[in-house]
Amino acid sequence: MDKIDFKKELKFLYNPSAKEVSIVDVPGMNFLLIEGEGAPSSQQYIDAVQTLYPLAYSLKFMVKKSKGVDYGVLPLEGLWWVQDMTQFSVDRKDKWRWTAMIMQPKYITQTDFKNVVEQGKQKNLPAIDKVQFELFHEGKAAQIMHLGPYSAEATNIQKLHETIKSNGQQLSGKHHEIYLNNPNKTTPEKLKTILRQPMK
Repeated sequence: MDKIDFKKELKFLYNPSAKEVSIVDVPGMNFLLIEGEGAPSSQQYIDAVQTLYPLAYSLKFMVKKSKGVDYGVLPLEGLWWVQDMTQFSVDRKDKWRWTAMIMQPKYITQTDFKNVVEQGKQKNLPAIDKVQFELFHEGKAAQIMHLGPYSAEATNIQKLHETIKSNGQQLSGKHHEIYLNNPNKTTPEKLKTILRQPMK
């Protein structure tokens, strides 16, 4: 049984340049997701991550056993915003709102999702009552690979915004990050994070 690597199949989404901003058209994809608010260090966000990963792996093993398809679990992604984006500040992370999410391949059905949620309840996953399985269609967006600590993202975020404006378009939707490393196992200078900003 061959193992599908969706990061390679969707290279245009998961492996952008670290030097230049690229413009992509992100198709609609299904995600496991949990919404919340507070800083990335908050217990609410930690609970979300500790719920999403076990569910994603349960779905992977369920599909491998029942449908004969093996694939690598996709990375954690996050949407970040505040109600009034003019007030968005890295100094007030407690005011941030977020969606923590992991993309799910086409083999996953709503029935599969309901089955793993029941398993998750038996395992007492901390945010199991908040998890959803939904289609997310981002559309046209600018993105770049950020290399290094999360705290140093500002320059690349500005580069995204400037590229969008120079194309005669406007920012739309929520700031999007895709985490290609585990920050608990990777030194800050070696972190790889895709930064994406929808546009219209």
